[in-house]
Amino acid sequence: NNYLNPGYSSAPSSQSHPTVVPSEQAKNISKHSNTRVKIMFSTVRQLNAAARKVAAGSSIQKQAIRSMGSAKSFHLNSNKNNSSTFFDFTDENYERANRVLKKYPNNYRQAAMIPLLDLAQRQHGGWLPLAAMDKVAQICNVAPVRVYEVASFYTMFNRTPVGKYFLQVCGTTPCMICGSEEIMQTISEHLGIKNGETTKDGLFTLLEVECLGACANAPMVQINDDYYECLNKETMIELLDLAKADKLPEVGKWGSLPMNGQVSCEGPLGKTSLFSTPKPPKVDVTRFEGGEVDPASVKEHMAY
Repeated sequence: NNYLNPGYSSAPSSQSHPTVVPSEQAKNISKHSNTRVKIMFSTVRQLNAAARKVAAGSSIQKQAIRSMGSAKSFHLNSNKNNSSTFFDFTDENYERANRVLKKYPNNYRQAAMIPLLDLAQRQHGGWLPLAAMDKVAQICNVAPVRVYEVASFYTMFNRTPVGKYFLQVCGTTPCMICGSEEIMQTISEHLGIKNGETTKDGLFTLLEVECLGACANAPMVQINDDYYECLNKETMIELLDLAKADKLPEVGKWGSLPMNGQVSCEGPLGKTSLFSTPKPPKVDVTRFEGGEVDPASVKEHMAY
């Protein structure tokens, strides 16, 4: 059988049977294997050393949050966020959770994981503590690690505290070309925070994110759930000041409106096609005294 092994060769001998000795190929394989083993043990020693430092109270160097919505892939216990802290849904949210669970068979309760995480995040001020993820795992009858995987994969789930107003600035190509860098700088200077930081009063968190899908009305910012589009330096400052006073522009049933007075992203002539005659400008949109468009009239204007 040794003749079938490319790692060995037979050598002549005075004995009645051949002696098996390592070939050059086998020696090289053995050498590389030893090198890999040394690297593996070196890595293990480094990890053990880091773990001992953490156990001794040393802090891990805090990495700055990168732009484009990246988040930490690990969890560090704190006094306010560990497996022993308390979290439970309110009675009202338990009713919502039960309505969600009824959409799925009992043996597929894990399918409700994402909507339940969203429900927990909204209840807990915009972020998910470890205890909330454990509660969702209990309800969905899955191992907690399955919930951790989902919560750490989707950037819409915040695993660290955020401000009352979570400012997500789109920084991809269309918005960047139209001035998102100026918007980012304006927010930073007006609030005194940088990308990934929260104001001391806990009111604002700033984060640059990937495309939010409103490219036609760039640049834009998502504040919590709502979009504010066609921004410039002046309208961005106006938005921030309104947020400080808890008077953000109310978003209508059909979504947010561009901040430049434009009714939609379809242009002043409304909906058109390549084969249709351009429509005359519409003037049937209700406007308030200050000139702002009444969101309630948008549906009729857009001929939905």
